Amino acid sequence: MSPQHIPVAQPRLVSIKTVCAMTSMSRSMVNALRDDGVFVEAVELGPRRIAFVREEVEAWIDARIAKRGANDNNRKREAA
Repeated sequence: MSPQHIPVAQPRLVSIKTVCAMTSMSRSMVNALRDDGVFVEAVELGPRRIAFVREEVEAWIDARIAKRGANDNNRKREAA
């Protein structure tokens, strides 16, 4: 396998900017959800630097998607 075809591992930690892109939310929305305790916990890297564990953000997104599906099923049952 040539070097250009070797899969590159994604970083385990991602910046808040990347989290915003992953979730389609603004920085202020991410921080509001963190303040409310409904978003993944940040990892402190330094006095003014945080990051997030990519897998935890992806799991949060997956849970939101799954919740949407559950809500769709509830609406279908209520309409019947």
